[in-house]
Amino acid sequence: MTSFAPDSIVLNRKLPLWYQVSQSLRASILGRSPRDPLRLPTEEQLAEHYGVSVLTMRQALKELEDEGLISRHRRRGTFIEPGVRRGAPVRLLGSVDAIVAQQSGMTTELLAHGRAPVPTDLAEYFPDLAEVATYHRLRSDEKTGEPTNHAVNHVRPELSARIDLDDLVRWPMTKVLRDVAGADISRITDTVEARLADPDTARLLRVPLLSPILHYTGVTYDTEGRVLDVAVIHYRGDRFSFTVTLDA
Repeated sequence: MTSFAPDSIVLNRKLPLWYQVSQSLRASILGRSPRDPLRLPTEEQLAEHYGVSVLTMRQALKELEDEGLISRHRRRGTFIEPGVRRGAPVRLLGSVDAIVAQQSGMTTELLAHGRAPVPTDLAEYFPDLAEVATYHRLRSDEKTGEPTNHAVNHVRPELSARIDLDDLVRWPMTKVLRDVAGADISRITDTVEARLADPDTARLLRVPLLSPILHYTGVTYDTEGRVLDVAVIHYRGDRFSFTVTLDA
């Protein structure tokens, strides 16, 4: 039986290795094609793939098993749960792969894209630009079709030429910028605040006007300190929670 092939990552030695591996594998699982096999490689093969010990790999797999994404069977192997529910609570620990995992796992529809003037409230992030490339996407639960969040990415125009629209339907913008467009991402800052749904957001997310939503702003920087992308995402307040883990 052919095994599922997860993506590769560059590990950050400042963060727990098991966590980074679990989040990368989680993103790969949630972003998989329906045609991909459900069986995972063995613990030893996965450990070699990620460049970690078997013990670290075992800890990462336990995290995914506890979340209900995989099941492990003695002698048969480890399998992705075919009916796993996507859109689980977001967990942030500070790695780029954690952000990718955060954004993965839902059906995505590209609503619109093109060039637009830099929004006034984002001008501080793009002081050298008059316009940015914008991408509007609506993410929905793949089983129910229920909208879960609406994302607008504001990207530097020179990067837009390297972005394939089909990739934006399959993958989060962070992954596309890093792995497809070749952007050298150094850090991402996240801000989350409670807001009330305006008419456009209420219509897109199918919630009552002025109902609670989570307003997320993610700013992606390159190694020179330039802002590559500002993502503004509205999450349904009844479907998402944010958990932030701080290590001493």
